[in-house]
Amino acid sequence: MKYITPGNQILISVIAAWAMAQISKTLITMYFEKKFIPERLIGPGGMPSSHSATVCALAVSSALRYSLCSFEFSISLVLAIIVMHDAMNVRLETGKQAKVINAMLKDKPIDVQGVLLEKQLKELIGHTPTQVVVGAALGSVVALLVNFIVNL
Repeated sequence: MKYITPGNQILISVIAAWAMAQISKTLITMYFEKKFIPERLIGPGGMPSSHSATVCALAVSSALRYSLCSFEFSISLVLAIIVMHDAMNVRLETGKQAKVINAMLKDKPIDVQGVLLEKQLKELIGHTPTQVVVGAALGSVVALLVNFIVNL
C-alpha cells in the first residue's frame, strides 16, 4: 500500500521539507553552540530557512503535480517569492533592530508609547540570503524526492 499518493504528495513534501529544515537547523546549532537548544526545533531564523524550504517544496510540488502553466503553481510561486523576500529583508532587519533594543535594555527598561519594555526581544527571526537559498534548495530537493517516490 502506498502512503504517499498523488493526492497528498504536495502536503507530504511541504511537511517533510519543513521538518528537515528544522532538524538541520537544530543539528547545525548544536554543532556550533555545543548544546541542544529546543527552540531551534520550532523557532524561526537560522540555517537553513525553514520558511524557504516550505514554500519552495510547495511550489516545486505544485509544478510537478499540475505543470508550470497551472494556476496552482502560479499562486505557490508568488507565495514563495513573498515569503523569501520577507525572511531576507523585513524579518532580518527586525532582528537587527531587536539586537540594538536589547543592548539598550541592559541599562534600563524602555518606555515605548506607554508600554514598558523590560524583557529581551527575539533577535534570531530573519534569514541571510545564504540561509534562504539553502532552504529553497532543500525544499526543492525534498519535493523532487517525494515526487520520485510517488511515481515508483
